[in-house]
Amino acid sequence: MSESNSRRSPKVIAVANQKGGVGKTTTTINLAAGLSEFGYKVLVIDFDPQGNASTGLGVSPEARGKTSYDLLLEQALITDLCQNSTVPGISVCPANADLASADIELVSSEKRSFLLADAVSEASFLAAGFDFVLVDCPPSLSLLTVNALVAAESVLVPLQSEFFALEGLSQLMLTIRDIRKSANPRLRIEGVLITMADSRNRLSQQVEADARANLGDMVFATTIPRNVRVSEAPSFALPVLQYDPTSKGAEAYRRLALEVISRRSSGRAA
Repeated sequence: MSESNSRRSPKVIAVANQKGGVGKTTTTINLAAGLSEFGYKVLVIDFDPQGNASTGLGVSPEARGKTSYDLLLEQALITDLCQNSTVPGISVCPANADLASADIELVSSEKRSFLLADAVSEASFLAAGFDFVLVDCPPSLSLLTVNALVAAESVLVPLQSEFFALEGLSQLMLTIRDIRKSANPRLRIEGVLITMADSRNRLSQQVEADARANLGDMVFATTIPRNVRVSEAPSFALPVLQYDPTSKGAEAYRRLALEVISRRSSGRAA
């Protein structure tokens, strides 16, 4: 079960990879569901203009009156934007296509990279008692992703089990290093998560082996398998843990949640 909220601030984790199609949003949704199963109160901040995390947690487009756009451009409070999801214990700060213009509109703001960090430091937000905040970043190293990295304690990087997967990490790692130096010295790597793994595929096995050889303990012990239930769940506005609790995908995300909880308790991060 979660610790008393009065003892510590929520752990903010940015789920980021500038490459699309790696399971970033799927991981955000299902990690949140896993954490909530273990008694933690979770907020998902949707920072992707596609709004898929919002949809996957049951917030319809029509229900997104105020979104993460208002958080950044109108300085709205997160607590005024939060909506209940389809999963008990998970709230959502939703997104829609308005967010696509945020990069351009934020250019003239002196605090353009610190807006989310300021928002998660607000007394009203801290009083809401979240244990974890997961930020679903867009598939780019834009100002939205930079805001998430400046606000976060750590970064979780989904890595698809495919050829050239490791090569795509280099620019993200450079960005993380730059933000550590300039804006957020506490930022760490929560872990690299192998996604869409196929134990029957030799290439998939080799990608995982290369990742573990190159990145060591930075790679989560858990791998997420290719699983049709994981793919089907979003169309029902549910995480796979609720859609098919006994599926291989659901079991994998539970194991991931336990790893994240363990790393939080031990303070371990790369």
